[in-house]
Amino acid sequence: MMNGIRKGWRPVSALILLFIFWQVAVTVFTIPQWLLPSPMKVVSEGLASWDSFRIHLTSTVGLSVSGFLIGCAAGIAVAVTLHLLPGVREAVYPLMILSQNVPIIVLAPLLVIWFGFGLLPKFLVITLVCFFPIAVSTMDGFRQTRRQYIHYMKMAGAAKGQIFRKVEWPHALPSIFSGLKIAATYSVMGAVISEWLGSQKGIGVYMTLASSAFRTDRVFVAIFAIMILSLLFFSIIVLLEQWCVKGKKEELK
Repeated sequence: MMNGIRKGWRPVSALILLFIFWQVAVTVFTIPQWLLPSPMKVVSEGLASWDSFRIHLTSTVGLSVSGFLIGCAAGIAVAVTLHLLPGVREAVYPLMILSQNVPIIVLAPLLVIWFGFGLLPKFLVITLVCFFPIAVSTMDGFRQTRRQYIHYMKMAGAAKGQIFRKVEWPHALPSIFSGLKIAATYSVMGAVISEWLGSQKGIGVYMTLASSAFRTDRVFVAIFAIMILSLLFFSIIVLLEQWCVKGKKEELK
């Protein structure tokens, strides 16, 4: 607890100073609210429209979590498969890298054309966003396993599956959680992009309606909500990492 306070007071102080500077700049230079609302205006609008915004927030949270779980499961499954099948990895891995050169915002309209306006294209967008970081970090984690441990296991007569379960998987956990942390923040962004494709509710819908009505304060409410959600998801993964990785380290001692 005290360690968290010691580490967290600097970014919190910087954030408070930023808000103070923002508030003073808007007041001193009399910037119109429709152009750049003050932090106080954004907070008051968020509280005033909470009842209607909560519906959009809940929808985005559900979409983000579902897409994150699907994307991470797919990423880890593909990484394990490619690790255990080196020949397949050499053929597929360059294509995975190449696929990341195509912006997701370009693929999104195609997914709507192919799969309609239902949930499937939305889940596909979030899955594609979350898939790559977790797959690449997991494969890197497997490759970083100490060769000495694998050599000892082979000398003891361990099978390939035993080496994977006892050595490679535990040692890859830090890398896997690094990918999960990136994917957790990306999942919210993916959910918002997917809601732009056509949806009845969600932060992406709320943001689109607000921008078309020049309600800049509501756009900032949506931005703050996305930032808080991303930070919350990231913190949950950090807590899971501390619990899982610490346990595995104790097992390996």
